[in-house]
Amino acid sequence: MARLDARLDAGRGEPVALALSGGGDSLALLHLAADWAKARGRRLLALTVDHNLNPQSANWSGFAGEAARALGADWRGLSWDEAGPGPGLTARARTARHGLIAEAARAAGAKVVLLAHTNDDAAEADWMRARGSTLGRVREWSPSPVWPQGRGLMLLRPLLDERRQALRDYLTARGQGWIEDPANADARFGRSRARAALAGGLATDEVGVTLPTRSLRDPPPHEGAGERASLAWAGVLEIPRDASASTLAAALLCAGGGATPPRGEKLAALKARLAGGEDFVAGLAGARVEADGASVRLMREPGEMRRRPPALLTPEPGVAAVWDGRFEITAREPGWRVEAAAGRLARLSEADRRVLAGLPAAARRGLPVLIRDGGDAPVLAWRGASVRALGVRRLDLALGETTQENDLFHPMHGETAPTDLFS
Repeated sequence: MARLDARLDAGRGEPVALALSGGGDSLALLHLAADWAKARGRRLLALTVDHNLNPQSANWSGFAGEAARALGADWRGLSWDEAGPGPGLTARARTARHGLIAEAARAAGAKVVLLAHTNDDAAEADWMRARGSTLGRVREWSPSPVWPQGRGLMLLRPLLDERRQALRDYLTARGQGWIEDPANADARFGRSRARAALAGGLATDEVGVTLPTRSLRDPPPHEGAGERASLAWAGVLEIPRDASASTLAAALLCAGGGATPPRGEKLAALKARLAGGEDFVAGLAGARVEADGASVRLMREPGEMRRRPPALLTPEPGVAAVWDGRFEITAREPGWRVEAAAGRLARLSEADRRVLAGLPAAARRGLPVLIRDGGDAPVLAWRGASVRALGVRRLDLALGETTQENDLFHPMHGETAPTDLFS
């Protein structure tokens, strides 16, 4: 497939992951991807999530596994065991599914997950969004929506130009059956209502605005890519004052390390202050914004860290772990715990304090330090561990500036501290 060739690197040894439900769309993608993988010499890993929401779900997973193995793909079954009663079941299931798939893909070394969204799915999402849904637009190439499980992981939807019925016709021609989930026709779910409405020709909303039949594709290049890396190793991101609302929202999320993007009036007000040329300090979405002249720097808000401290982290040697949603830390030896530098800066060595001298004061307080079990003398985390700043790559992926799989394996300038600081 041309879309797979355009995004994926046939020469890599790592697998390409594929989300496989057993439904018609994902099975068609499995067949197409398996043909591509065989021709290109790539490994294909199919991942099936059992949500435990239907009595037949275990059988469906078994069916998906057999189909994957029959085509030469590796397969792994995953299980969500925390459904429980309550509102928002669809959204919770979607988040859990993305999280399980992301963790399994990363564990296998994959950087790209194939999803089988079609032109029909994009139209349904548009229909739902026009009626108040917070679903994002369906894009061909986009980062995993879960954090930090999906760090560095991209989703590729190569079937966005295809119609659902055409894929089923393709499977029928190959003698392949598929699963029809009864939930797809359950009017309690917004996706089912959208499907029924569009199938009935109701392609306009109540005020007569025609809904698009296809979603937007990848967004245009965004501003500021070359300016973000200078202090990015320390979690500091830089953006221009005239950054778009989407760029500002993404930068706030990446600097703050959170998973819930800022929305609405607060984001609009912050954008207006930046565009107006005002010098100020403000906080939003766990991030601190320091606007001074042409410089706009975003970093972790220390006050927010005090109100909601990062979870205690005692890293296992050789195992990468995420601290505060912003740094991936791999300890070299046991016996360390990770804390924030706030309140400990004066106890750092003179050499460590020199390293921090060029950083904004607030950024210094949000850095990770290592403290020995039973002790209280901190050292900058880079002294005893491999540390990657996640914000700069996360922002690069969110803004669509990395367009191919091969780029995901290369270190980015700004992910790690300059070698002259920690050699």
